[in-house]
Amino acid sequence: MTQARFKIVFAGELMPEVALETAKDNLARLFKSDPSRIDQLFSGSNIAIKRDLHEHEADQYLAALQRAGAKARKEPEAGAGLSLVDSEDHPPANTAAPTADPATMICPKCDHAQAKGPECVACGIIIDKFLARQAQQPSLTVSTTTPQAAGAANSPYASPQSAVGEVLPEFGELEVFSIEGRIGRLRYLAWSLVLMLAGLALLGVASMGLAISQIVGGILLALVVIGMVVVSVQIAAQRLHDIGWSAWLWLLNLVPVVGGVFALLLLVVPGDSGANRFGPPPPPNSRAVKLLAWLWLLVPVLGIVAAITIPAYQDYMTRAGL
Repeated sequence: MTQARFKIVFAGELMPEVALETAKDNLARLFKSDPSRIDQLFSGSNIAIKRDLHEHEADQYLAALQRAGAKARKEPEAGAGLSLVDSEDHPPANTAAPTADPATMICPKCDHAQAKGPECVACGIIIDKFLARQAQQPSLTVSTTTPQAAGAANSPYASPQSAVGEVLPEFGELEVFSIEGRIGRLRYLAWSLVLMLAGLALLGVASMGLAISQIVGGILLALVVIGMVVVSVQIAAQRLHDIGWSAWLWLLNLVPVVGGVFALLLLVVPGDSGANRFGPPPPPNSRAVKLLAWLWLLVPVLGIVAAITIPAYQDYMTRAGL
């Protein structure tokens, strides 16, 4: 009994809460293709991205596309056994295998016939390097052309195909000292609190250098301040990526008034629920992250209490003559 085969069909629909540009960027990264070819997928017509798949292969394609923001669907392949398309599973029955000429070769990329050599005279690729690169890529392939564009391909039936990139993981990896990746609002608060506490401790240690020499103490203090600024920029960049914004927007912090409003936006604006052009979403917040985030909210309260109690205590000491 022939095993059921499936195809992946896409009609330009998007997953909930996924912007069009975000989906296009994700698909371009997933297919390792240029944006102009990705735009063809959003023509509104049903496009068979991949045909003649086993069910588990179709599920893998479908999951990868949905994580990228494309609302594709899996459909049974009608009459797969009677397909006119020449493929590995359906070779042409009436075509005899050509006799191999030891003095000629076929380019694995453009199918150009030529004399044997290290590179293709038609497309210019280095044969050995191309084959090695193809061997390292996943075996799954998808078509990024419409049925209308397939007529211009080498085969009147098969459309051009490009290799699928690595499947995006469900959650991204966390790296504090990097501008890559994404973090949410609570993790942004938690990391900022840890940075502030570590910075205060290091400033206290560096200030001891003033007892040795003003030059030594000044250098240590400058290094600590520069380090805190660099790490704070890295944390803010990951928070901006989570919203879907460029990290260059951090420079708005340097603009008077605007910088204060922008810093507040980083604490209020939620991040994208799914993958965006900066990668998959961050992992769920741990208990430690939630606890540190709530402790950060106590910092303004403690500052207000200190601003009230310290002057009152100093006034009391003055009256008491101490």
